[in-house]
Amino acid sequence: MDLPELPTPLGRSPSFLKTMATISLLAPLSKPVLVIGERGTGKELVAARLHYLSSRWNQPFVKLNCAALSESLLEAELFGHEAGSFTGAQKRRLGRFELAHRGTLFLDEIANAPMNVQETILRVVEYGTFERVGGSDTIRVDVRLVAATNVDLPALAAAGKFRADLLDRLAFDVVTLPPLRHRPEDIELLAEYMALEMTKELKRDVFPGFTQQAIDQLMDYDWPGNVRELKNVIERAVYRATDLDEPIDEIVFDPFASPWRPFDEALPGSPSPAAPQAVASAALPLAAPATPPAPVGPYDFCEHVRLYERDLLKRALEANAHHQKNTAQYLAMTYHQLRANLRKHGLIGG
Repeated sequence: MDLPELPTPLGRSPSFLKTMATISLLAPLSKPVLVIGERGTGKELVAARLHYLSSRWNQPFVKLNCAALSESLLEAELFGHEAGSFTGAQKRRLGRFELAHRGTLFLDEIANAPMNVQETILRVVEYGTFERVGGSDTIRVDVRLVAATNVDLPALAAAGKFRADLLDRLAFDVVTLPPLRHRPEDIELLAEYMALEMTKELKRDVFPGFTQQAIDQLMDYDWPGNVRELKNVIERAVYRATDLDEPIDEIVFDPFASPWRPFDEALPGSPSPAAPQAVASAALPLAAPATPPAPVGPYDFCEHVRLYERDLLKRALEANAHHQKNTAQYLAMTYHQLRANLRKHGLIGG
C-alpha cells in the first residue's frame, strides 16, 4: 500500500515549528496523546499526522466527536452493541474501537464524554478490553488513542467534572497548539496558500495577490476562530473579487455585518438596532460623550486625553469589524493617519 498524502500544516513561526517537532517525536509511539487548542487551530490535522507518521499508517484512522452524541448513543458508537440491546438495535454493530483495531482512534471534544463512558475508555486504554453494549463477551483491541479538547482538562478534573485517572492516562504527552494570533509569521503565508487553492477551485487562471492594505488588515486582526476563520475570510475575499487582474483589497471579517441584520435584545451578542454597523458611513458617527463634570485637581490632562483617544479608536475598530479602511473613513481620517494613531496607542505593532 502506498503512503497517503500527509495532511501538511503550513507555518514558519517558532511556536509552529516547535509543535511540528513534538508531533514528529510522538508519532512513532503507540502511547495516548492529548491535543489541546482553541477552536480552529487544527487539532484533527495533528491527530492525522500522528497517525500517518506512525507504523500504523496503513491501518484505520477512525474519528468521533464526543459532543455530537447523547450519552447512550456515544457509548454504543464507541463500543458497539449486540442485536436487541436497545430499541432499534436489530443487528450487531461494531463500535469505533473495534473499527480502529491496529490503527488510531481520534476522539474530539473528549471533555464532553459522560463519566460512565470515560470509565470504559479508561479500561480500554489500560487493558485493551471492553464489552459491547448488551453483550458479555470480552473484546480485545490494539488502538492508539488521540484525544482533543479546547477546554482546561486539569481544571475540570480538579472540579470533579472529568476523571483524573483518565486524564493521567491520556496525557502521556500533551500537544498544545498555539493560536493564530501568536503565529504572526504564518498569517500571510497561510493566506496566500488558501487564496491559491480557492483560485483553483473557481477555475481562474491567476491569483493577483493582496494589496498591502489587505495584508495589514489580516495582520492586525485577532483571529478568534484561528486558521479555520482565516480560511473562510480568504476564500470569501477571493470569490467576491470582481476585478480579477487587480490585487485583492477588500477583506470582510464579519459576513453578518449588515444594516438589515435582525436582532434579539434577549440574546447576548445580538446587535442593537441603534448600534453602528461594520460599514463605513459618515451617517454613523460615534456617539458624542456626555459633558463630564468639572474635574477636581490635580488632574492629568494629557493622560486622560490619551485614554479617551485610545478608547475612541478601539470602539471605532469594533464598530467596523476591525476593517481599517472603513474605520479610517468612519473617523474622517486617511488610512495612514489611522495607522499612525493605532501605533501611537499600541493597538497595532510596528
